[in-house]
Amino acid sequence: QLRAQNQVLKKGVVDEQANSASLKEQLKMKDQSLRKLQQEMDSLTFRNQQLAKRVELLQDELALSEARGKKNKKSVESSSHLSQEQKSVFNEDLQKKIEENERLHILFFEADEQHKRLEAELRSRLEVLETDAAQHQAVVDSLTRKHTDTIEKLQNDKAKLEIKSQTLEREAKDCRLRTEECQQQLKNLQAALGSRLEESLCIINEKVPFNDTRSNQYNALNVPLHNRRNQLKLRDLAGQALAFIQELVTALLNFHTYTEQKVQIFPIDSATDTISPLNQKFSQYLHENASYVRPLEEGMLHLFESITEDTVTVLETAVKLKAFSEHLASYLHFLRKILPYQLKSLEEECESSLCTAALRAKNMELHRDMKRLTAVFEKLNTYISLLVLPSTKPEGLLRTNYNLVFANIAASLHGFHDVLKDISKHYSQKATLEQDVPTATQKLVTTNDCILSSLVALTNGVGKMTSFFSNNLDHFTASLSYGPKGGREFISPLSAECMLQYKKKAVAYMKSLKKPCADSVPYEEALANRRVLLSSTESREGLAQQVQQSLEKIAKLEQEKEHWMLEAQLAKIKLEKENQKLKNSLSGHLTETIQEHSVLPNAAETKKETEKSLRDPIKSSSLAPDVESREDLIKNHYMARIAELTSHLQLADSKSVHFHAECRALAKRLSLAEKSKESLTEELKLASQNISRLQASKLMTTKRSYEDQLSMMSDHLCSMNETLTKQREEIDTLKMTSK
Repeated sequence: QLRAQNQVLKKGVVDEQANSASLKEQLKMKDQSLRKLQQEMDSLTFRNQQLAKRVELLQDELALSEARGKKNKKSVESSSHLSQEQKSVFNEDLQKKIEENERLHILFFEADEQHKRLEAELRSRLEVLETDAAQHQAVVDSLTRKHTDTIEKLQNDKAKLEIKSQTLEREAKDCRLRTEECQQQLKNLQAALGSRLEESLCIINEKVPFNDTRSNQYNALNVPLHNRRNQLKLRDLAGQALAFIQELVTALLNFHTYTEQKVQIFPIDSATDTISPLNQKFSQYLHENASYVRPLEEGMLHLFESITEDTVTVLETAVKLKAFSEHLASYLHFLRKILPYQLKSLEEECESSLCTAALRAKNMELHRDMKRLTAVFEKLNTYISLLVLPSTKPEGLLRTNYNLVFANIAASLHGFHDVLKDISKHYSQKATLEQDVPTATQKLVTTNDCILSSLVALTNGVGKMTSFFSNNLDHFTASLSYGPKGGREFISPLSAECMLQYKKKAVAYMKSLKKPCADSVPYEEALANRRVLLSSTESREGLAQQVQQSLEKIAKLEQEKEHWMLEAQLAKIKLEKENQKLKNSLSGHLTETIQEHSVLPNAAETKKETEKSLRDPIKSSSLAPDVESREDLIKNHYMARIAELTSHLQLADSKSVHFHAECRALAKRLSLAEKSKESLTEELKLASQNISRLQASKLMTTKRSYEDQLSMMSDHLCSMNETLTKQREEIDTLKMTSK
């Protein structure tokens, strides 16, 4: 760049020098012409002065001649002939001098004017040339300064580049040392990466049996990313659509109902006369409109309820759209069924005597509008049935055609709105004409007003629906066609349904993860407890056997308990009998004592004593035999002996169970040790095989790594040589430019 700028500046300086030289030459030529003009002007002024002096002399001579003539008239008269000739000569000469003087004055004036003009031009041009010369001189000075600066800069750059070349040579030496270190590090890294690669490949082969994203059929089962904002937006849009459908259903019900009333009263009132069979059939069909119109609202409501925050709403999962499409098809069937009757009814109305020409024209316009209305519903039904195909038959509609279907639905809604506007306009004109009919009643006027209000409501509702669908068309096309990550679409409705099931399971799993975990045993402690459980006497099998033995003992004890319960009941019965005998004997004895001690006045005290004696007959009476005390002693002795024997038996049982459990635990430990020995021998074999394989692979990898390193080093050296040659060339060019 400096070289190019230097050449451009040199060229500019040469051009400016040439221009200045040419301007100097022109200035010299102008000075020469100016000198010539000044010389001519000086000569002319000198000549003019001579002529002026001569004229003065001639005038003096003339005055003298006149004075002499007065004095010497005679001499003059004598010499008049001669003087006249001289005078004529003088006059001619004077006339010539005057003319020459006048011509010279003119030439002098013209020359003076031309000189002044030329002098002004030359002065102005001289000023311009001086300013140009000053500018050129300033440019030349600036260029010289700039060139000196560039030369100094290039010299500094040269010195810097020399220093840089020296540093680069030192860096090249350092790079050679670094390459050796990098080669060593590369060897180590290759070895580490090889081991890690083998580990990762083993993990992938063990943990990842196949990649499901490669196949569209498997990828369709993956759950796509959940877009909560998208779901809320779709639910909001579905709610708005449900409100619009409700308005549409209400308006259609009113329209069909009031149309039925109109058929009953015009052109023939059914209250006064019988209407035609055609109108009767038409009225009968119109009466069934609610069974075809109300399911539209129900179908849209089910579709709205199916769109929740937790689901994935796309055309493949919108199964409730099929019910709405079926209800719309049934309503279209209803419209097709009533259309011929409606058209014939209008034709019959035109043929009546009350129908005027204007009314007949409006009826024919309505005749065409009703056909257009049915055609618009057929289009809507066709496109909505196409939207149902992804959830029933995905091969029937390609994903690339979704945008086209939505655009056609929007266009059909616009056409529907236009048809309804035409119908409402034509029907309003028809109603005004029917009011002028002589037989028009107030009932007919109110019915027409109701039909017009229903048509206006229908038009407004469809207009809102059209604008709503057109405004959200981009959102529908973008949000109702996304699929799982890495894939383009859902393969079939079955895969979409499976995906939703997997999504529910994933949501349940995420919810379970959010629950706080219960307190658990640490992992190391659990491992230690597991080893203890595997090798201790308190293992599961031993405990199960102990529990089984304990259950058997409990069953035996229960049987013995029942036996001893029966024995105790028999003994109790015997004891009650003996007590009854004692009570009888004691009661007889007490009556005798009461009669003897009748002095005691208080019967209550005697009663208490009798009760006390009855409660404890053995203690109150001193008549108990020694046999019972002896039986009690024997019973107590045997019970103590039985308790001692049972304790010894339980101790012996527990010792036997303990020894049996220890023997079983030792056997289990022995089996576990044998298994661990076998597994360790297998691991040792595998380790030896791996060592041999790794040694072989290490030789191959080291050989390849050496070859790769040599190639990399050669490439690196070549690149360094290229950079050094480039830097040397740059240094040489800078030296040349600085010179």
